[in-house]
Amino acid sequence: MRPFFRPLLLLLSLLLTGALAAQKNFTVSGYVKDASTGEALIGANVYVKETMRGGATNTYGYFVLNVPAGTHTIAMSFIGYEDFSQAVEVSADVKLNIAAKPIAIQVKEFEVVGERGQPNTEGTQMGTVELDVQRLNTLPALLGEVDILKTIQFLPGVQSNGEGNSGFYVRGGGPDQNLILLDNATVYNASHLFGFFSVFNADAVKNIELIKGGMPANYGGRISSVLDINMKEGNDKEFHGQGGIGLISSRLTLEGPIVKDKGSFIVSGRRTYIDILTKPFISDTAAFSGSGYYFYDLNAKANYRLGEKDQVFLSGYFGRDVFTFSGTSQGDPKFRIPWGNTTVSARWNHVFGPKLFLNTTATFSDYSFAFRGDQDQFSFRLFSGIKDYGLKVDLAHYPDARHRLKYGAQYIYHIYTTSTVEVSSGDTEFDIAQPPKLHAHESAVYALDEFDITDDLRINAGLRLSRFDHVGPYTDFILDDRERAVDADTIAPGKVIKTYMGLEPRLSLRYRIDGNSSVKASFNRAQQYVHLASFSSIALPTDVWIPSGTRVKPQIGTQYAVGYFRDLFEDVVEASVELYYKDMQNLIEYREGAEPQRNGNTNYDTQLVFGDGYSYGAELFVKKRTGRFNGWLGYTWSRTMRQFDAINGGEEFPSRWDRRHDLSVVVAYTLNKRWELGGTFVYATGQAVTVPVNRYWIEGRLVSEYTERNGYRMAPYHRVDLSATLNGRKTKQRRDPETGEVTEVPRKFTSSWTFGVYNAYNRRNPYFIYFAPEGNPSDGDFQVKAKQVSLFSILPSVTWNFKF
Repeated sequence: MRPFFRPLLLLLSLLLTGALAAQKNFTVSGYVKDASTGEALIGANVYVKETMRGGATNTYGYFVLNVPAGTHTIAMSFIGYEDFSQAVEVSADVKLNIAAKPIAIQVKEFEVVGERGQPNTEGTQMGTVELDVQRLNTLPALLGEVDILKTIQFLPGVQSNGEGNSGFYVRGGGPDQNLILLDNATVYNASHLFGFFSVFNADAVKNIELIKGGMPANYGGRISSVLDINMKEGNDKEFHGQGGIGLISSRLTLEGPIVKDKGSFIVSGRRTYIDILTKPFISDTAAFSGSGYYFYDLNAKANYRLGEKDQVFLSGYFGRDVFTFSGTSQGDPKFRIPWGNTTVSARWNHVFGPKLFLNTTATFSDYSFAFRGDQDQFSFRLFSGIKDYGLKVDLAHYPDARHRLKYGAQYIYHIYTTSTVEVSSGDTEFDIAQPPKLHAHESAVYALDEFDITDDLRINAGLRLSRFDHVGPYTDFILDDRERAVDADTIAPGKVIKTYMGLEPRLSLRYRIDGNSSVKASFNRAQQYVHLASFSSIALPTDVWIPSGTRVKPQIGTQYAVGYFRDLFEDVVEASVELYYKDMQNLIEYREGAEPQRNGNTNYDTQLVFGDGYSYGAELFVKKRTGRFNGWLGYTWSRTMRQFDAINGGEEFPSRWDRRHDLSVVVAYTLNKRWELGGTFVYATGQAVTVPVNRYWIEGRLVSEYTERNGYRMAPYHRVDLSATLNGRKTKQRRDPETGEVTEVPRKFTSSWTFGVYNAYNRRNPYFIYFAPEGNPSDGDFQVKAKQVSLFSILPSVTWNFKF
């Protein structure tokens, strides 16, 4: 047995021993599902009324209550559903499945909750937010495209990377430090249209959870955050569909039973049609007549219940962006740039007994980028990507009312394709050394226990042990002073090149001050073995994923956080203040002057430099959960710095994601049964950039003097977005032919119109700054002027949504 597993086995033994020694109780266990669709309800609060003790359902709607013998009233509450209660006589283990009935809500809510179905002050997790996807349609959206990632950017501690960009950055971390999971499969590039839209179709998504701090031990591989997204399972009662038609894309979702009450499916597709709509209006002689862009994605999922104890799931995502350019004249260059993601997840749930729940998941993830340019007989290709094969086993154990255990193991086989160049001219291919694909094994075991020491003090303690092996085949090129390959060391397939291991402790606690307030604190340490090398300040498909190796060390993140949480006005309003400090080690950047095509496919890490960083800040969050008027306010004050020996003379400099102030206000108002209004306001400190401050003529050549790295701030970013949704009538009158009685019955087909205005007061926000020469040196009026490029002015949109 490998030595690094022994500490985890010892911890598991102690946990199991404590569980077996626990006082003998009986259990009430089962699933909570939507009575109308059969969808499992995540985070529903199930408890014993007499003691008010209980817990939340897991991702599959499963719950366990430990109770002594006797009669108990089992209750369930969940926003948007009728309260449930039932007296249960307990003299042995009891199986209780709850069919939750949706409420016909007159006044809708837009839900963003910390622990869904539980008070803001109860849980141990900090910086954890869930989004109710069904309410996203009422918020303003760029060009009418409902976007999950842009909604996340309205939360404190989460920043956007500029106008319209769906990339997000959490508490000073980079985009590669966010673990994005879709049904447990990793999504490496979550953007369409060079970052303007996310790859997630909201119609296919069931639940979104963002963890910014206090990351539990069952998550790993990233040091900043986790974005855990679960797809819908499909209606197992009857066939339904929904969709929408907008200005730039349309979408359609179909769902229904495979076998009623036992299995279901859902299929959801989306495609843009800018290329189709504009083609008839562009003449064959126009400069861009041969150009086009489109993206599409497809989500599919099926599940089947094999019995009371077993259920299987199969889900997948496939999405692609394609950009093409072709000149109109012979000899003009032609370009084609496709990129996209593919994910597959196969899961098996098994209930060993009421206190032990197993979830086994096999995953596949593939992200690829390619560029091909042709002109006459010359051809140039650049491509990169990453492919993962994974297996994960998670066990949830409920030994008694005070302990909730989780433990498991994970394995991922990575295959990296770093930036690879191919060049040819006619039948001649240039002899450029081809780098082999990079291979690595990543594994981890973990255990955690969330336990109540007293009624007021709850602790979540976990430990994760991870290991990373970079293995052959690999060719390590030996370079001369001009970075040309002069020799190579070939490593055989399967041979270990470099091994890293890390012990990752996780601890969070909650102390309840009274029934409405609590203080929380957390500490977590995580290691990240994959890095994203980027030439741009925004996330682009050209960014390259690379593994840790002999010269590239794993990123290490350590975060401390403390916060005060309070529920106000009988839980109608919740508020919190969090303080955090994050230390980041072994960060990477491309050195100054680096280019992706340099070095002729030699070592992938030659152009990299290494450094550290830190971030600290304060976050304020106030949210009104219910009523005709609801929404939230989020504010972040933060500072994010970097230090690289090879950059900025070794001096500290602000990170490109450093924002001193970040404010978001989100409001929703239900005017009446037909009309819903929404609005958002955002303000952020201007982005830090490097610009020239002086220019000199030296020997007839213009030389620029620059600020320190990121030493200049662009103008602040702010805008207002507005939306109005007109809902069609959801019921119709039906007259009984015998009695003449008139009743209201649901319509089989319903629809709504959403009107939006992006950037309502037409703010010219800076996207980037460039410098243009004006005048003539010989005339003495030569000067270089800074010019700002703004991307979007005021943009109206309209979308028609429908359900049947």
